[in-house]
Amino acid sequence: MKSNILLTGGAGYIGSHVAHKLIDAGFSVTIIDNLITGNKKLVPKKAILEVCDIGDKKKISKILSSKYFKAVLHFAGLIRVDESVKFPKKYNLYNYEKSKIFFETCLSNGLDKIIFSSTASVYGKTKKLEVREKDKLSPINPYAKSKLRFENYLIKEKKKGRLNYIILRYFNVAGADLDLRSGLISKNSTHLIKVACEVAVGKKKQLIINGNNYNTKDGTAVRDYIHVSDLADMHLKSLRYLIKEKRSDIFNCGYGKGYSVKEVIENLEKILKKKIQIKIGPRRSGDTPYVVSNVRKFTKKFSFKPKFNNLKVILKTALLWEKKIKKINK
Repeated sequence: MKSNILLTGGAGYIGSHVAHKLIDAGFSVTIIDNLITGNKKLVPKKAILEVCDIGDKKKISKILSSKYFKAVLHFAGLIRVDESVKFPKKYNLYNYEKSKIFFETCLSNGLDKIIFSSTASVYGKTKKLEVREKDKLSPINPYAKSKLRFENYLIKEKKKGRLNYIILRYFNVAGADLDLRSGLISKNSTHLIKVACEVAVGKKKQLIINGNNYNTKDGTAVRDYIHVSDLADMHLKSLRYLIKEKRSDIFNCGYGKGYSVKEVIENLEKILKKKIQIKIGPRRSGDTPYVVSNVRKFTKKFSFKPKFNNLKVILKTALLWEKKIKKINK
């Protein structure tokens, strides 16, 4: 008999990838998504989709009482740093308050194992070449603060013996499923690789580089990019561990290598064999100059070897996905 897994935000970019991965691995997946930012087209055909808000106690309780769920993977939330700076209360509501209501409802229905999508933004501005899970946390934008608040809630409730968790801190997730079943769909994305690919296929006229005067090798911000399919695999390994061992932990999800904005653009231009239109704009409020992960904790724990640790592979799959959805939307 298949194990039932509950997944919030499964109509989104990362959630839908993980849903496909779980179904491929033999799990039965139920998705909760209010479709504010999610897209029905990304939901796997074999998954059950429940359109509802995570803060709706009545509906969530009904879903939870319908079957026994082994664990919940919590992807639902708002993710735009620039938007969070403008609307901090909105981000606290969706990413912390509603998440807390949701998981309290889970606990009252006997579901006490959670994998939580967090962010490398909780580290804030760091001078270290690689950030470790035990490093100081000092988020500098409301998005990161809302994620850290929910992390702290889980840690506090674990100490009370109420639950077990795996917190996964994502670095910059990019690329698309190799079978092009899922990828990033967003009209207002701020993801560098997404926007660069939109320019490459003619959806947008130019790519704005947000700041070229950072204290980095070429003045542009440096990030650690991880392919979404490797990230999905990290979720599968974390889920199996959580179900079997019932132990809590926190892991970074990246490759431990940083690329600047300019390096990403140069690699894309090599694939395209042409230049893309760029413009230098001002820095965005809440952005950090340099964030690269130390991922030894996860790789050692799970003997994990990423399959897509290559910037060109990330860019090629993102580009193929962008071409696909351009055709669909014509």
